[in-house]
Amino acid sequence: MKKTISLLAVGALSISLLSGCGAGEESSGEGKVKIEFFHHKREGMETIDKLIAKFEKENPTIDVEQASPPEPSTVLRTRISKNDIPDIIGVGGDMTYSDIANAGVLTDVSEDKNLEKIQPAYVQMLKDVSGLKEVYAIPFAANAVGVIYNKAIFTELGLEVPKTWDEFIAVAEKVKAAGKIPFFHTYKDAWTTLPVFNALAANTQGDDFYSELNQGNILAKERYKEATEKFVLLTEFGHKNQQGVGYNDGNTAFSNGESAMYLQGIWAVPEIKKANPDIELGVFPFPATNNPDEINVISGVDLILGVSASSKHPEETNKFVEFLLEEENAKQYIQEQNSFSALEGITQDDPTVAELQASFEKGALTDFPDHYIPTGVMPEKALQTLVGEKDVNAFLDKLQKDWEKVQERK
Repeated sequence: MKKTISLLAVGALSISLLSGCGAGEESSGEGKVKIEFFHHKREGMETIDKLIAKFEKENPTIDVEQASPPEPSTVLRTRISKNDIPDIIGVGGDMTYSDIANAGVLTDVSEDKNLEKIQPAYVQMLKDVSGLKEVYAIPFAANAVGVIYNKAIFTELGLEVPKTWDEFIAVAEKVKAAGKIPFFHTYKDAWTTLPVFNALAANTQGDDFYSELNQGNILAKERYKEATEKFVLLTEFGHKNQQGVGYNDGNTAFSNGESAMYLQGIWAVPEIKKANPDIELGVFPFPATNNPDEINVISGVDLILGVSASSKHPEETNKFVEFLLEEENAKQYIQEQNSFSALEGITQDDPTVAELQASFEKGALTDFPDHYIPTGVMPEKALQTLVGEKDVNAFLDKLQKDWEKVQERK
């Protein structure tokens, strides 16, 4: 899923607020119960529609309504403030989850038997990002950031998949020398700066970055410098007007062969294939450093299944959650969305992402760094400015100062 702007702090919400009426209170007529599944996976709506239809056929007394508006975190914040809380909330394992978990919006599932089906690493990610011992949602799907590449162009130019940063830049130079565009950037949509920055930062920030953060030491200005410099370098291998093209146009352009590589998450693959079913794609790990043995693939919880603590229909709501967690349904979701399952034993067999599989098998994975940047800092906006101004120090200063300001208010 593309990165969305994090939910603004909702910690001030009280449990008494949540005890009122929430979404799903009304019946849909003819003795049916209506529940709402609110999520941020707009590109997954067609798949979710299919799963809902299957569920409703098996459960004719339950109607499931899905909602996935633009800027879902902002919409969700507004709805929570009005006590209009969806029965099921599906966001990423980021600060949005942290905010609503800490506010008491979601039901505690720490003892839920369904949690036993989930890979422990993804459960731990929810604990880490929220700072809570309890778990307030079931991780359902995981995503990954890599380098999506056009195999036909690589073959045409005699290019090999790079394993190191230097090889990566050398490939970009060869593509550029051949008169083609190495990378298609879509920085009109600020969030699209984040996949690149996350991959670079996670592999260069240092192993103790988060432990220092937990002690109150924010090291963004110091530790993000290498990632920022590399980010700026990659903009030199893009096309003109990188800030004038958005995500949807980028998917179409890449599907038409307008660049050799696309620095996006695997969530873009279905959209690219939809635009050009015949394209030959591959996805390789983002070679952020010159030590291939230490490079981690960025993978985090892309979609949680969180049940509202104030749902008027918890039995029907939990029944739908359990339905989604059934192996056949979880498999259908990851197959159609080119994502990875958070459930143990369910693998992603699409050959497009086969080159990422080795990293998953050996556990060479790490979470998205921006999941730990607090709400209100908005690194995507600062990165968008960086694309135009290319002032590394100004970016680092702003990120550090904004982060410190938010930290001081806690």
